[in-house]
Amino acid sequence: MKDGTFEQTGASRRDLLRGAVSAATSFVIVPRHVLGGVGYVAPSDKVTIASIGLGRQGQAITMELLARPDVQIVAVCDCNQESKNYAEYGDNALLKSARRLLGPGYENWGEDLASPGEAQLTHDFRTSLGMGGREPARRLIEAYYGSRKGSASGAYKGCGAYKDYRELLAKQQDLDAVYIATPDHWHAAISIAAMRKRKHVFCQKPMTHSIADARRVAAVAREMKVATSVAINNPSTDSTKLIADWIADGAIGTVREVHNWSSRPYWPQGIERPKTVDPIPEGLDWDMWLGPAPERPFNNAYLPFVWRGWYDFGDGSFGDMGCYSFAGVFTILNLTPPVSVESSTTPRYDETFPKASIVYLNFPAAERRPALRMSWYDGGLRPPRPKGLRKEDQRLFESGEEGEGILYVGDKGVLLGGFNGEHPRVYPESPKYQTPPVRKEHHRDLAVDQWIAACKGGPSPKANFESEAPVTEAFLLGCIAQRLPGELLEWDTGKMRITSSEKANEYVTPVVRSAYKV
Repeated sequence: MKDGTFEQTGASRRDLLRGAVSAATSFVIVPRHVLGGVGYVAPSDKVTIASIGLGRQGQAITMELLARPDVQIVAVCDCNQESKNYAEYGDNALLKSARRLLGPGYENWGEDLASPGEAQLTHDFRTSLGMGGREPARRLIEAYYGSRKGSASGAYKGCGAYKDYRELLAKQQDLDAVYIATPDHWHAAISIAAMRKRKHVFCQKPMTHSIADARRVAAVAREMKVATSVAINNPSTDSTKLIADWIADGAIGTVREVHNWSSRPYWPQGIERPKTVDPIPEGLDWDMWLGPAPERPFNNAYLPFVWRGWYDFGDGSFGDMGCYSFAGVFTILNLTPPVSVESSTTPRYDETFPKASIVYLNFPAAERRPALRMSWYDGGLRPPRPKGLRKEDQRLFESGEEGEGILYVGDKGVLLGGFNGEHPRVYPESPKYQTPPVRKEHHRDLAVDQWIAACKGGPSPKANFESEAPVTEAFLLGCIAQRLPGELLEWDTGKMRITSSEKANEYVTPVVRSAYKV
């Protein structure tokens, strides 16, 4: 399985490449006298993890895990053996990150994995291509552990590599937990299978590809009592806490509107299914990649990275980015799932999300909050710009990567921040509500820290599967609305049913291929 998602959490896309590449397998107990020293953690105290899905995002987080002294990466799994066609955000970015992780003496490591060049994915987005798949990941992990004091010779051969996650879960007896970074349509099946094996699960966003699966994943997490987390941290950030405090203090009065906009998609959307059939790349199990999704012939229009715009595999811009911002808004305003959604979009297509859209979500009143409407914008669309903004805030409404933001509208003023609420500012300005000095927030690190602590018996992460199920439900309803522009979809969350459209209910619980049901 491959993943090459764009993931922005307050830092720029390029800032997110600070980590290195991939994962490992088969855990080898190393004698204490070999490993010892400052920062030493006994093997019995390490959380043993397998990484499933080794595209760009899978490799980046695996690199973070790999560098932690309290983690041992013991396995990798991907239905692609190896290729160099994964989207990355800089020339040879993945390989350079891997070499930095390995350290001195490894400046020329993996020369055969060097980028073959660039690709023009859309009219405005050109990307470097980089390495991915289970074999480059296995090589990196073995090189990393070999370069540390894992053996006197520097050699390490303890990393297993699997094509099928089911084989991994059946054979890897030393496994505590899994990290899942596959395309969206695989998240639920692998999460549920792992939890039923009593493995802790850290899953890339979005948590699931369908609302029904969000309910199932949350239920299994509750039943199995394992540590779970989605790779988002908005519920835990300083910005979220600050915005919640300001709004509770009446900084902008009663909030009845929220506007949230993204510059995505960077990948193709608003296109038809290709009529041609391309040869399946060597080393790729195409049927396994499809998994729960309907069968179709292979075409390079589906992967890697570009799968996100296809209904069967991804969740478009909203599913890619809404899981971040909505997790923060739900925390700040104590939201529950919306009662209705509707959208206005560019021309619709049968199999891909629109090029641009506005989605309106209507949330019910709560004990201390009136009903409110949240508006989502993507594809370059923006809400009206408030008057009197400082020059540095004007950029949030401009085109390009920096043009992403969130706006809370109250009856006394507005609160504006970056896409995830970072660096919030209140208008009209008041000395009482001033953003503290900028402190860079590493959202991904917060999620990993909380999850690893929970794997060791600590408190449940804030973005666990149960707490994120209602958030996932909300933005996936928005994704359904994007497929049916102009229709008001009325939602009964208790019955998990769209009461105004039988057609829309087909997307609440999509059909899964029988061979891949869990």
